[in-house]
Amino acid sequence: MTETRPPMLFTRRRFLLAASLLTAALATGLRPAAAQVQGAEPFVKSFASQLVGIVNSPQSEAAKQAALGPVIDQNVDVPAIARFCLGRFWSQATPAQQQEYVALFHKVLLRNITGHLGEYRGVTYQVTGTRNQGGEELVGTTIDRPQQQPIDVEWVVSGQSGAPKVVDVIAEGTSLRLTQRQDYASYLSRHSFNIDTLIAALRRQLART
Repeated sequence: MTETRPPMLFTRRRFLLAASLLTAALATGLRPAAAQVQGAEPFVKSFASQLVGIVNSPQSEAAKQAALGPVIDQNVDVPAIARFCLGRFWSQATPAQQQEYVALFHKVLLRNITGHLGEYRGVTYQVTGTRNQGGEELVGTTIDRPQQQPIDVEWVVSGQSGAPKVVDVIAEGTSLRLTQRQDYASYLSRHSFNIDTLIAALRRQLART
């Protein structure tokens, strides 16, 4: 039987691990920043505080969803993550395919995050330290939710775009972007490496949500 659905971007399990606060490069042509990212820890604290403020606010779910989108766009380098996840297939895509894929990736990401807002009411966090890895800063946090085990999450921050932005989330040792790239590569290998099939499947995923 031919598989018609893509690997789900931010499945429930992956979201609970990797986006706990609601939320290799060589193959895609991306390069880590040459110098250490300045202000990574204050940046993550600010970003996390904004997320926690939205989640724990008394606003309606619709209002929270509306508030979350701009915060994600401002603090997360979604185009870079999308490109990384497509891996070696990025250079094989036409400019039109690249543009549509990134737009769909962005919509699916936001849809899946905002669809789980209710699960994070009462969340708190604490920063546990920062380490440098290949020019990126990994800011460690511990996420606490009511009646749940704490989760250790590292926010990977890059200054590649000129300002600090999150380019990956590592939850309990699992990298979101690497896992997603492996899933996309596996999906494309089963569909004759046709990027249009992935794009069409992402469209269907959005239509179902």
